[in-house]
Amino acid sequence: MHPERTESPGTVTPLNEEGAAGRTTISSLVVQKVAGLATREVAGIHTLGGGGVSRAIGALRERIPGSGTVTTTGVSVEVGEKQTAIDLDVVVEYGARITDVARAVRRNVITAVEQITGLEVIEVNIAVNDIFLPGEEEPESTRVE
Repeated sequence: MHPERTESPGTVTPLNEEGAAGRTTISSLVVQKVAGLATREVAGIHTLGGGGVSRAIGALRERIPGSGTVTTTGVSVEVGEKQTAIDLDVVVEYGARITDVARAVRRNVITAVEQITGLEVIEVNIAVNDIFLPGEEEPESTRVE
């Protein structure tokens, strides 16, 4: 495989190590997925993405087989040669203390991305777009009977 080619969409970033016998590249899609998974692990996070209509559309997309948006909705990244910046859009569960949830998300995302990719995370920006209220779930089926 040629270093310039990539198997998945997204920006490909070289990780050049001194004295290395080749190049390692990490796609921005990889960083998005790692950050998304690390965010979902934190208690108090209901979902990634916007509120209201955006959340409903995201829920529909996640049900489509083969959809690539499952783990990257609500996550955007900028990836450089050795560093990355991450923006997250989240919905927090009602009753969770937003500052504590944001702190835990930031810590978990930085740890996961740095350990898995070797990139330095310079910032994690978190936008809380909505609060999930109990009983607010979208219906399982939108089919009319």
